[in-house]
Amino acid sequence: MNIDLLPLGFYAALVVGLCALMLGLSAVLGGRTRLTAAGADTYESGIVSTGGARLRLSARFYLMAMFFVIFDLEAAYVFVWAVAAREAGWAGYLELLVFLGLLGLALAWLWRRGALDWNPPRRRTGTR
Repeated sequence: MNIDLLPLGFYAALVVGLCALMLGLSAVLGGRTRLTAAGADTYESGIVSTGGARLRLSARFYLMAMFFVIFDLEAAYVFVWAVAAREAGWAGYLELLVFLGLLGLALAWLWRRGALDWNPPRRRTGTR
């Protein structure tokens, strides 16, 4: 056995052992519950739920979530650049300007296409 992998093997064994210990203790010490009619009913903060849990959400919610992830990653990139700005020099500054310019162009294109409009005007369906 390679001596370099010994700490990794010890750590893996420790993790598996700790997981087994926690699962075993929860099985031994955990209480048993009986499922009653009241226990099987859904419970949300003391309010009796009405209706189904399957809601049809507009695709715009997912689109906004994707925009958030994209611009959040952009903010993380700019933050990393700001930390390493002195080492990056003018070349790094130029790269950041190109990156932000492309991102601004993409945002302008999305805005112009109406992807950011929450309630776009309805299009007429059918012909007259």
